[in-house]
Amino acid sequence: MIENQNPDPAASSPKLWGGRFDAAPDSLMEQFNASLPFDQALWAADIRGSQAYARALARAGLISLAERDQLLAGLDAVAEEWARGVFAPHAGDEDIHTAVERRLGEIIGGVAGKLHTGRSRNDQVATDVRLWLRDQIDQLAAALCDLQAAVIALAEAHLAVLMPGTTHMQPAQPIRFSHWALSFFWMWQRDHERLTEVRRRVNVCPLGSGALAGTPFNVDRVALAAELGFDAISANSLDAVSDRDFVVEFLAWAALLGIHLSRLAEDLILWSNPQFGFVRVADAYSTGSSLMPQKRNPDAMELVRGKSGRLLGNLVSLLTTLKGLPSTYNKDLQEDKEPLFDTVTTLTLALPVTAGVLRTLQVNPARMQAALSSDMLATDLADYLVRQGTPFRQAHHLVGQAVRRAEALGLTLSTLPLAELQAISPQFGADVAALWDFNHSVEQRATPGGTAAAAVETQLRQARQILAGG
Repeated sequence: MIENQNPDPAASSPKLWGGRFDAAPDSLMEQFNASLPFDQALWAADIRGSQAYARALARAGLISLAERDQLLAGLDAVAEEWARGVFAPHAGDEDIHTAVERRLGEIIGGVAGKLHTGRSRNDQVATDVRLWLRDQIDQLAAALCDLQAAVIALAEAHLAVLMPGTTHMQPAQPIRFSHWALSFFWMWQRDHERLTEVRRRVNVCPLGSGALAGTPFNVDRVALAAELGFDAISANSLDAVSDRDFVVEFLAWAALLGIHLSRLAEDLILWSNPQFGFVRVADAYSTGSSLMPQKRNPDAMELVRGKSGRLLGNLVSLLTTLKGLPSTYNKDLQEDKEPLFDTVTTLTLALPVTAGVLRTLQVNPARMQAALSSDMLATDLADYLVRQGTPFRQAHHLVGQAVRRAEALGLTLSTLPLAELQAISPQFGADVAALWDFNHSVEQRATPGGTAAAAVETQLRQARQILAGG
């Protein structure tokens, strides 16, 4: 496009609001006020919203079709500059909206000044953020599904592997490694469901709300929303320009996802320690020490664990900003973007890195098996008595006595002589020896959601069906 040689002075003014001021802002105030260094991430959304608004102005008879086409072509030219990385910000470009409109005026001249008819930066930025976040949500949802697929594959590959299950970080009962892996699938499935709900509330169009009171022009907000792919329009203009609930909800969603990722990371960090030796994080996701040549650090998982705190902090930061704001729009709301952008950037890296760790994880079944101990079958021993008719509370107490007796004799529970068991309860018979089998213990827990092979395979079928959209 040939650049306009006589741009309108008002359209190319460095400020969208400077008419009533006699003096320019202080240079530090300019720097303090400017958001372009970070909100330029919204350039595509800003141009998309502006093009839709230009069409709406034409439909309302506020600009001619020729002016509409000039605006659309000029905005295409600005978008091309951003896409090619050649857009040149000016010192007076305080935000993405100012920058785009200023450049539009340089390209097409005075008609650029008509684009802002009935529109405020208040409803413009709210629209931009919603458009941008909606696209990011779709990308994060896809990355989350890929992570779920990775954990399904890990579970399928190690269905037969047994390991110690823990509570309070102490040995508890034997479980399948695949059962542990799938526990994260269901956490992430809840995250996926919550994200769908967040997206629904993001997908509401505030454009046409003006600064706070609505627009006096006959702009068809419903058609405008439909063109931009929104499901609905905001119901109240005061609320529309100040609503950042959708950002808070997204940050809360991200913080909880971060916690789930951190819990996975904590397990793998512990288990990759040679003192456990249950798993080995691949070289591609590990680092070494600058001093100790032997070190092998699971830094990918440590960073995932660490960045969960960053996600929590971003949520708290915005909540703190919002808590004391009066109606309606306030410049404090500029502070929504940096935590939002940072959260998206963090998860955009953390999700595929975690999926990569899972896909390349080396599992050591022998070390897991060696970590199983017969005291983890104490509950099975109590269940044995229950089947003989002993109330569970009494059975629990009797087995506790057996555990204490084995410790006193320096024996394991499984090597405690039958005579010792029968001295505690005559209901113990010779068949109690069959209990000291970890596979038998695991297979007893075959109810839905349990760790028996059949129950885990049922989980796998359910998980695959969910990912397939069934």
